[in-house]
Amino acid sequence: MIRLLEKEKPIPYDLLLLADETIEAINKYIHQSDIYVLERDNRIIAVFALQTISNDTVEIKNIAVDTALQGQGIGQRLLKDAINLAKEKGFKEIIIGTGDAGIQQLYLYQKVGFEIYDIKHRFFLDNYPEPIFENGIQLKHMVMLRKELK
Repeated sequence: MIRLLEKEKPIPYDLLLLADETIEAINKYIHQSDIYVLERDNRIIAVFALQTISNDTVEIKNIAVDTALQGQGIGQRLLKDAINLAKEKGFKEIIIGTGDAGIQQLYLYQKVGFEIYDIKHRFFLDNYPEPIFENGIQLKHMVMLRKELK
């Protein structure tokens, strides 16, 4: 069951770091986000962070599943839970960004109804001190996707 992480509880940086490269990068958004966790046997196995952008828009700032449990549909379930939470809160759209070489992420996000609407050019070059590689390709741009909520 997905639940909101209480503010006094420790932030699950170990999982968040699976989707973002540094704690410093995570700290730029995490304290303005609601953190949702999925637990199994009293252990957090997955997480996502939602940040309100405007009255109409919420952004998934981070979404991650324990590496040992990836490929089991948990990420897709988290995305659907995030979408449903956004609908319940009255948002009109939900957005998410991923690296330009994030082939699996782009596939998953589009599979649940997100559509590409923008590219933040040089995002990874300008915001991270070290080059980041995914699928053997250096990340340069952030691909932004959105899903209209009905």
